Amino acid sequence: MDIISLAGFLALVIIGIALVLFLIKIVRSLVPEAIVALVVYLFTASLWWTGAAFLAVVILTFLYKILAK
Repeated sequence: MDIISLAGFLALVIIGIALVLFLIKIVRSLVPEAIVALVVYLFTASLWWTGAAFLAVVILTFLYKILAK
């Protein structure tokens, strides 16, 4: 195993770890939106209202994060 192969392998491992951490961060940030969407779906059984509630909470969360700074 030469040095170039080892360096390439380590670079790919680091990129993979960074990608997994990024995906975990995204999933954790979408948990409140998913809970609201689930509650709306359980009350209405409508995918349209579920999607609308999900998008509304995403937009409100985004605006809160921007305006809180």
